[in-house]
Amino acid sequence: MNQNQFLNFIPKNSHRYIKKIVDYDNLEIRVVKKRKSKHGDYRLLKSGQNLITINATKNPFRFLITLIHELSHFRVIKNFSYPVLPHGKEWKETFKKMILPLLNNSVFPENILSKLAKHMINPRATTDTDEDLIICLSKYDINKDDKVFLTEIGINKLFKYSNERIFKKNDKLRKRYICQEVSTGKKYLFSPVAKVKKVIYENCSS
Repeated sequence: MNQNQFLNFIPKNSHRYIKKIVDYDNLEIRVVKKRKSKHGDYRLLKSGQNLITINATKNPFRFLITLIHELSHFRVIKNFSYPVLPHGKEWKETFKKMILPLLNNSVFPENILSKLAKHMINPRATTDTDEDLIICLSKYDINKDDKVFLTEIGINKLFKYSNERIFKKNDKLRKRYICQEVSTGKKYLFSPVAKVKKVIYENCSS
């Protein structure tokens, strides 16, 4: 994959802006296979090269947001000589400044734009915690599967997660749902945007 291959993964109207940043700072952007633990990362290699890796996805809007997230990490390391928190105020302000030129309907669809603008008031360490934004972004996923978001499943309904383990969705505790594994009775906390499979053959109510 050549150095500019990553441009194929983002909206065309963002190419000029992103390429200018990458070329100016001589950054290396690699598109890698999907990782469960993260969507992207930034690293300073021993060679001195600044490397950003982003998970491959056919959703150009998701890819672009992740790319700006990681570019902001690079800029913070470059611009601040003192130690800062990974997603502290320095990163938040840098992220806001870097994404601002892209917050228009020539880059993002209106429905994503409204959710993203709200998210950027106080950006979080990961977009995965922003339920409204993640659900909106998922509408533009090209490769659909038979999974749904946990928030779309009713209370006391059953679902399958990970290696086909079956859970019952219980009430919400603050920002997460309490879910009980049917086979063991153990309870776990799930994100509202966890991707799960519906179990349609049984309704377990209590």
